[in-house]
Amino acid sequence: MQTKKYPFLKSRIYLRSLLRRHLSGDFLDYRQVIAIILPIMVDQAFVFGSNLINTAMISSTGVAAVSAVNMVDSINIFLVSVFVAVSTGGTVVVAQYKGRGDNAMVSKSAAGSVTSVFLFALVISTLFLVLHGPVLSVLFGTASPDVMANARIYFIGSCLSYCGIAAEESVCGALRGIGESRSALSLSLIMNLSYVGFNLLFINALHLGVLGMAISVNLSRYLGAACALFYLIRINLSLRFRWQDMFHVQFALAKRILFIGIPFAAEQMFFNGGKILTQIFIVGLGTYSIAVNAICNSVLGVIQIPGNALLLSIVTVVGQCIGYGSLKDAKKFIRNFLWISSASYIFTDILTIPILASMSVLFHAPAAILPTISLILFVNAIAQIPAWSLSFVLPSALRAAGDSKFTSIVSMLSMWLFRLGVGLLLGFVLKLGIAGFWFAMDAEWFVRGIIFLRRFRGNKWYAHHVID
Repeated sequence: MQTKKYPFLKSRIYLRSLLRRHLSGDFLDYRQVIAIILPIMVDQAFVFGSNLINTAMISSTGVAAVSAVNMVDSINIFLVSVFVAVSTGGTVVVAQYKGRGDNAMVSKSAAGSVTSVFLFALVISTLFLVLHGPVLSVLFGTASPDVMANARIYFIGSCLSYCGIAAEESVCGALRGIGESRSALSLSLIMNLSYVGFNLLFINALHLGVLGMAISVNLSRYLGAACALFYLIRINLSLRFRWQDMFHVQFALAKRILFIGIPFAAEQMFFNGGKILTQIFIVGLGTYSIAVNAICNSVLGVIQIPGNALLLSIVTVVGQCIGYGSLKDAKKFIRNFLWISSASYIFTDILTIPILASMSVLFHAPAAILPTISLILFVNAIAQIPAWSLSFVLPSALRAAGDSKFTSIVSMLSMWLFRLGVGLLLGFVLKLGIAGFWFAMDAEWFVRGIIFLRRFRGNKWYAHHVID
């Protein structure tokens, strides 16, 4: 009687029943799962939204500037992904110990993750600061002089910032491992919103161009790192973090973190190495092709916000289920996350239509490249609905169960043998140019997705023992 009088109450009861059926298990209920997902989704919205705004701001200074930033960002993604991958290893270990209820090892795992990631970043930063000139010359020597000059400035600034983002990412990874996505969100917002603010000051107000962007990325990342460490040491109570543990990392614990992190880091190196090689070929297609690639990447980032949020969330959810010992719940959450992720792309594809309509204004894009951008984004929008989740969300779930080696090998081989090979065929042999490389990427999603789906239907992916 009450539900007939108040239809909204009936809908609320139905929604709660639906959530309980699909997003609840023995260890986690739907409230906890949603509390993990929503902050990460907001975080991803700000991350990719800020990237879109930053790309638009640097685009206002000319095609050479946006081309230089896009070229260097392909290297940045390659390098930053290495220590972010190690951070993912820490997230998995923290999540599994959390699922078991071993709070002492949760704290030590978090400390070990922060130390490992920071040291990786320090080595990478030092190495590429020394080799920045030869690296740019070898990779992008065919670029025009004005593009190369801007690229050199931005690359030096990026290298200086690596330790800052490493500290921030490792802390956020540990927090996500115990399900404190809201705290990780707050720290990420500090870094990303300050980045936009600094860019407004140094690019738009002071007209420093690429130099202003390099200054901004350092100020924002080290501000984020300072806030992350302060929160972890002085405010957070869940992790019981002690700064002394950062200097006394146990070998056995580091081994567990690296068991997940190193294969993933190798995957990211080979995967993003393929992207850099692709970028080299794109540079050879001309400055307009570089600009097309940069703009499409920025728009794609916005479309993939829900998918990336689920990709990060599933590591915590599946990791805690495996640590608790509930394989049934792990499988249930994986299946439902895949359906939700695929459905989200229908929604985000529709939302990006206004972006396509205002492309020339938002990115100061020349009219000559607008048809190519529209074609790439249209094909991409269709392909990612069935393929992206299987290609990215599913391997994250497998990795959370300890199946890191298999997922890394598949990702590396598919990148080099399929995406790059087919990209060269379509881009140069069949004369499709930059669009050919993007179509090859879409096709590779289907190949990876089929392989990972077959793995999930077997029993080898959960036969690993990450923690004792």
